[in-house]
Amino acid sequence: MSRRNGPYDCGLDAAVDVIGGKWKVLLLWALAQGPQRFGELKRSLPDISEKVLIQQLREMETDRIVHREVYHQVPPKVEYSLTALGTSLNTALEPLGAWGLAHMREIEETYEARHPQAG
Repeated sequence: MSRRNGPYDCGLDAAVDVIGGKWKVLLLWALAQGPQRFGELKRSLPDISEKVLIQQLREMETDRIVHREVYHQVPPKVEYSLTALGTSLNTALEPLGAWGLAHMREIEETYEARHPQAG
């Protein structure tokens, strides 16, 4: 869901609008493993609140990154999965993950300077 009032300046601007925030890329990674129920996603990201998880999933569904499938059964069942657009976004993020992995030690060394409230 766009949080902007006007057109994008470039492709990176559009992509960052869709994946912005702390949790969306982690949800993309989790859903790349296959369809998951809400509880499974919550367990894979234990630090996310239910409210934020619901909000992020709704935004990703609005952006057509995530598909929400409701199974009409007892008990009710809802699964989340990546759309083709979400899968292609995950593919685009793979080099960024590889960069992070290759430079993780250096990034960790500067973590406290970038996040003084965390220490």
